[in-house]
Amino acid sequence: MTSNANQYTWAGRFSEPVSDLVKRYTASVDFDQRMWRQDIRGSLAHARMLARQGIISAQDLADIERGMAQVAEEIESGQLEWSIDLEDVHLNIEKRLTALVGDAGKRLHTGRSRNDQVATDIRLYLRDAIDDIQVLLKAFRSALIDLAEKEAATPMPGFTHLQVAQPVTFGHHVLAYFEMFGRDAERFADARKRVNRLPLGAAALAGTTYPIDREYVADQLGFEAVCENSLDAVSDRDFAIEFTAACALLMMHISRLSEELVMWMSPRVGFIQIADRFCTGSSIMPQKKNPDVPELARGKTGRVYGQLISLLTLMKSQPLAYNKDNQEDKEPLFDAVDTVTDTLRIFADMAGGITVRADNMQAALTQGFATATDLADYLVKKGLPFRDAHEAVGHAVKAAEFKGVDLPGLTLEEFRQFSPLIDDDVYTVLTVEGSLASRKHIGGTAPEQVRAAIARARNRL
Repeated sequence: MTSNANQYTWAGRFSEPVSDLVKRYTASVDFDQRMWRQDIRGSLAHARMLARQGIISAQDLADIERGMAQVAEEIESGQLEWSIDLEDVHLNIEKRLTALVGDAGKRLHTGRSRNDQVATDIRLYLRDAIDDIQVLLKAFRSALIDLAEKEAATPMPGFTHLQVAQPVTFGHHVLAYFEMFGRDAERFADARKRVNRLPLGAAALAGTTYPIDREYVADQLGFEAVCENSLDAVSDRDFAIEFTAACALLMMHISRLSEELVMWMSPRVGFIQIADRFCTGSSIMPQKKNPDVPELARGKTGRVYGQLISLLTLMKSQPLAYNKDNQEDKEPLFDAVDTVTDTLRIFADMAGGITVRADNMQAALTQGFATATDLADYLVKKGLPFRDAHEAVGHAVKAAEFKGVDLPGLTLEEFRQFSPLIDDDVYTVLTVEGSLASRKHIGGTAPEQVRAAIARARNRL
């Protein structure tokens, strides 16, 4: 027997030790140790089931519970020395437990494999991560509502193709993001249902000969159901891919908002200011105030996209059942979790540090003929078919552009060159305030509807 047998729980089959290079290449403890809470939680539930089924003794269970409490304390305090020789978080914890309680620690692994153990830990970890993300999403969405309420009646240009289209309110614009992030919250909630199924009991791939009670373990760990097929339970990571896809969609929405924040903060636009604590200066240009946080969030979006592609690629060619490839699922997952949670935390704070420059928004509304559609609607209400109204307004816009004025700058006589239906009440229609107020249906940008939407949003939270 070589010294290798003293290092690894599986070494009995082998006649020479693993090389140091292979140890470093195959070890995961440097990154999977973050799942130690989930690993201990899953092991304790498994041990209680084993004792309940008479597979281990009550004394073994008591020793395991006592030992795990000490292991947790040592990890929490930083006293536990993680060993690369023990490969991963699971063997490190088991080895320390065995050192503390002896044979009871060796009996803990009865009826399970690292295959179903790691699948359980990942699901527990992702479930916790989803719950944390939902709390952060709620805080961020609440901050968006606060901002929208503050600016519910503040006019700004609405854009299509980055061209001035129609007046909206800034509050209405912000609420569009509230809706997007609301769908993100729904996606995480839905993904959680598929994450929250117990693989433990599948063992290596075929189940176990011991009389285990998987439903009991599921109940102990708060799982809604057990994985129905042992091969599937240990080998697929579609739940992790789905979670990362939800992260990618959320970051896509973050990136869209970031792009607008960067654009709005530019002096060429000047719609907002972002609080100094979210910006940096230039090493050479003293006048600069750079919106680093939204810029970096745009970049980090690509990072999360990359983690999604990594997981899809990792899984796409694997035969059943478990393969060592799946060790590579954790770093992309962990990075996606870290990126999303950090981003949400900082964006919730940043939303409260946005100052709107209403004067610049109002000035921008005098460019681009923002109320042209209102003039077309005015003519339709006077009896003109919409396509004819559209053509008449197009001629009016051309005339105003030639004259160098916005539409309200045309005289009544000039307007009547394009349609005799136009009367002096047209000027009320062409005001920004009139344009906003007229869109008073649910989902519209009228300030009264924006405030109603805010009330509904608060109830939804």
